[in-house]
Amino acid sequence: MPASADSDSERHRESPPPHLAHDDPAVTTAGAAPRNAHELEVGPASLCALLVRMFGSRAGGHARSAALLERASLSVLSRMDIPGLTSMGLTGPQAERLACAFELGRRVESHRRRPTASLRHPSEVVARMAPILRGLEQETFHALLLDARHRLLHRVLVSAGTLTTSLVHPREVFREAIRRSAAALVVVHNHPSGDPEPSQEDRAVTRRLIEVGELLGIPLLDHVVVGDDRWVSLRERMPFPNSRQAT
Repeated sequence: MPASADSDSERHRESPPPHLAHDDPAVTTAGAAPRNAHELEVGPASLCALLVRMFGSRAGGHARSAALLERASLSVLSRMDIPGLTSMGLTGPQAERLACAFELGRRVESHRRRPTASLRHPSEVVARMAPILRGLEQETFHALLLDARHRLLHRVLVSAGTLTTSLVHPREVFREAIRRSAAALVVVHNHPSGDPEPSQEDRAVTRRLIEVGELLGIPLLDHVVVGDDRWVSLRERMPFPNSRQAT
């Protein structure tokens, strides 16, 4: 169920997420990471040098870069919008450059997987969607429409905002699935808190989508909740119509 720029046109009827608008398809990964993997990889001094090259050595570029890395890790900075970055001591242009750099990184990561690869396991859904969902400050709910071989046909942004049964209506989830003759679908959303444990509302939404999917003949294969460095498959936490996904 991956999404790509070519095979993934998506509907953005809601306002884009808080930072730069994500009009390109693609959340989180499993396994705890160090405070900042990039800092361990290139070293704080090298990372600071990269920021200086981005910001420029004038206008206190080196001092700003060093102070910035003292105050927050890259993962924290990547979640901030431009006003948030300026509140960390960056100038307006510097904040814009850094926000653009984070967005470009997300876009590059979202294109690493082939759009035709099938999504048969929640980890594959997470690998596909992590670049899109990582760092968002509000919940976004996506439907991944699949063909009979579980390859992604289309990704739909269903809603942005706190997940509720009224906000995530089956009509909005299945409308595009019917139009595109999808054989099945998977839904995925993020928890901005970083904790992917499903809420009662998450379970209620899932039960409702399972029921409607059975009626329409377009089964819901899974509902994946993504956090900062963990994810949860609701298929593994609650009853689904079939014991396992068809292959």
